[in-house]
Amino acid sequence: MPAPRIAPSILSADFGRVREQVREIVDAGASVVHIDVMDGHFVPPLSMGPPVVSALRELDVLLDVHLMIDHPERQIADFVKAGANQITIHAEATPHVHYTLAAIRDAGCLAGLALNPGTPVGALEGIELDCALVMTVNPGWGGQKFIPTSLEKVRRVRELIGPDADLEVDGGVDASTAGPCAEAGATLFVAGSAIFGTDDPVAAYAEIAAAAGA
Repeated sequence: MPAPRIAPSILSADFGRVREQVREIVDAGASVVHIDVMDGHFVPPLSMGPPVVSALRELDVLLDVHLMIDHPERQIADFVKAGANQITIHAEATPHVHYTLAAIRDAGCLAGLALNPGTPVGALEGIELDCALVMTVNPGWGGQKFIPTSLEKVRRVRELIGPDADLEVDGGVDASTAGPCAEAGATLFVAGSAIFGTDDPVAAYAEIAAAAGA
């Protein structure tokens, strides 16, 4: 399977010093940065867009863009142009899942498909992808508690996608939940408030990485 990695989510960073905070985490070993994009429709909050991706492109990391937006197929080109390396869409957000994932890959990015807590694992069947993302909380709000039944879903997703693709978990991931997720088959661990919501983000990152075997 792919090597385990922690993907710090900048949604929970201090936006007055987000670049500084991200650099600190990258210097501590992070090779992936998670960027949550929300449109106020698919999920209630609004967040950020392609300019944030562009602002971080100078960093030597994989920019993991998570589109929690309706009709993501309309926005792929802008995020590719901004410098995204991986773009994940939600199975629930478009009737054109296959088309959109193909467009992402044709543009030279890794393509991911996310499942909400209530979305069955079967939504991944017959889909060619580089990453499956299991939402371990309901999307749209940071700081939620990990849904315990997500572990069984992670195991089922790993069985379905096989050993080669990344399996990402997003929501409530911290030093206490990263280990069980890794045992269930996860390889990419999104952590936002558990890192940037602490007094020492670098130490928090290291603790979660150790728990995940990253």
